[in-house]
Parts: sequence; structure tokens; C-alpha cells
Amino acid sequence: MFEIKNLKKAANRILEAVRDKEKIILYGDSDPDGAVSVIVLEEALNVLGYNNIKVYFPDREKEGYGLNEKALKFLKKYAPALLITLDCGIGSVKEVEIAKKMGFEVIIVDHHEVLPKIPKALIVDPKQKDDEYPFKQFACAGVSYKLSRLLLFLGNKKHEPEKFLELVALATLTDQMPLIDENLEFVKQGISALNISTRPGLKILRGNASFDLKQVREKILPVLNGAGTLNHLNEAYVFLSEKSLKKVELMIKKLNKKTGERRQKIKEIFEEIEERIQSKTDQDFIVFEGDSSWPLVLAGPVASKICNKYKRPTFIFKNNKKESPGSVRVPQNFNGVNAMESCKNLLETYGGHPLACGFRVKNKNLELFKNCLIKYFKKHG
Repeated sequence: MFEIKNLKKAANRILEAVRDKEKIILYGDSDPDGAVSVIVLEEALNVLGYNNIKVYFPDREKEGYGLNEKALKFLKKYAPALLITLDCGIGSVKEVEIAKKMGFEVIIVDHHEVLPKIPKALIVDPKQKDDEYPFKQFACAGVSYKLSRLLLFLGNKKHEPEKFLELVALATLTDQMPLIDENLEFVKQGISALNISTRPGLKILRGNASFDLKQVREKILPVLNGAGTLNHLNEAYVFLSEKSLKKVELMIKKLNKKTGERRQKIKEIFEEIEERIQSKTDQDFIVFEGDSSWPLVLAGPVASKICNKYKRPTFIFKNNKKESPGSVRVPQNFNGVNAMESCKNLLETYGGHPLACGFRVKNKNLELFKNCLIKYFKKHG
């Protein structure tokens, strides 16, 4: 029977860290999939009786996406430690080297596209070369779930899988992974588990009703998608792992308010970009727009709306002083990662999924990057 490449190696290394009482840092991407991936692995470690754990989510506005140098400088005081990245890291070649020099050993648990150059670390990603596992379209939470189940099996601990599956289902849906094969099973079993969940946040959202797929999308996903990051903890992580009913009730009110504000801001940015598009006499083959006032966390949702309406590859970014990080959405049959691969000499970082990905580029290279993309998409359109 096939298993994801390096899954057993990673599980054994984590068990070794538990036995030797090493510090373990769980470093999650700041979105619901990253949050769930962290919770699942953290709770598995707790079942093993281990709590020498530091959880960290980067602040996207202040530090940027994924594993980054600013975050590593903050975490340096915890070295030496086992640093496990979840839902990020597969493109962080330079950052992994920095982490290793600081005294961290790195395990990468990810589900994004694997680029030609990969970090020198123990990698668990079903999309990496020579991985024979037949299904590749997991959310990272699905990969974290498989790692956690194996960890508990090797550690001779019993644990009800539904306690994880209720979360894995949510991550699979928020990350818009295809509902086929194992993902479909995760979602089916996860929704059943949601209806008996004892997690306070999910109990309150469920009320006296029961969840089906439609209600999960309407009641739970907007709350999770509206979550930001405060004090290096993602609010979706806090919401799903919080034990106090009172705290969760306050969080729901706060997150619902933030969701409304978020929708309004997305609408405003969308309309501003539409005005820019319509004012241009020559229409580019792509949409490539940025502004210093646009929150980076909204670049993805805005890019999705623009791409859906105009059916063009869409690159939305925040202009910072020296660099511009951004999000990419492209129509079906295009590949945003391949497009950026063709322009990689102009980029600081890039990666993600073919239809939804991201980048960071020095401002001096913005126009060159745009022209490179137009050239690529004209050739491959």
C-alpha cells in the first residue's frame, strides 16, 4: 500500500523529538487550512502527552506569507528546536537555510506545487517528485491528518478520527479543494462529525439544527475566512481550539463583524480595479494591479472576483516601500505557477497552486514582471 513520501520518516522524527523532550514549533500559514493543519498535529501531540510546543502564524501584513525571515528572527530565541511548517514552506529555499543556521531542524508539511528547486529539509508533500501516493489534491489539513494518524499509531495511542475529520472537512472546503476521492470522504465524514462536535465554537454555530454541506458553507466558512492574525495566532485557530463558551460567543460576534467589513472592503477594491480596467484604451492580456492602501490579506479574494468576471489571469498586489507581495488567480486551463516560473529571475518568491498562487517582487521589477507575464500568457493562451 502506498503512503505519502517521507510520511513515516516525519512521524518517527517527531516521536524522537517527543521522547527527547525537544521544543517543537508548529508554524502554520495564516489561513483556515493552515490553522486546521496546526490544530490537528498539535492535538495529536497532546494525545501523546506532549505540550512543549510553540504555535506561530506569520502576520501577512507585517511579515508576509509563509516561512519568512522576519518571523524567523522572532522565533530565533526558541532555537534549537524542531520547526514544522504547515501549509507553507515548499518554496522557502532561502528561508529554510536561514532557519538551519539559527539552529532549527525543519520538517515541511505542505500541499502546494513543488518548484524545480526545493528546500533542503524533510518534506511531506504528495506533489513532490517520486511520490507514489495516488491522490494529490489534499488540503494541507488532509496531509496533516495522515501524519497525525500515523504518529498516534506509531505511538500506540487511540484517538477517534472524527475529532480531526470535522476540522479537515472545513479546511478542504475553505481551501476549495476538489470534492473527489479522499477529499469527498473527508467532507462526508467530517460533516457527520460536525453534528456531534463538542468544540464550543462549532456547537454554537450549529445551535439546535444539524449541518449539511450548504449550511457549513453558509454558517461556518464565512466565520473562518474572516479570521485574521493577532499576536502570531490565527483567529481561526483560536476559534476552533478555544474551550470557553463565553470567549467563543464573543469571537463569533467579532468575526461576523469583521466578515462584513471584509466584504465591503473587497467590494471597494474590486470597483476601483474595474474603473482602472475600463479607463484603459489598450486592454492588456492580463489584469495586473496594485496599491499601497490595499490590505494584502484581501489580494486573493479580490483577484478571484476580477478573474471570475473578466476571465483573465489576474495579479493583485500591495505596493510596499521596496517590494510588492501579491496573489494570483487564473482561469481554468491556465497555470499561474508555470507563468511565474518563466519569470522567476524577476521574483523574490513565488508558488502555490496552478489556479491560485502568490508572489513577492521588488518594485523595480514590477513592470518587467508584468511584461514577462503578458508574453507568457500570449504564448500559452
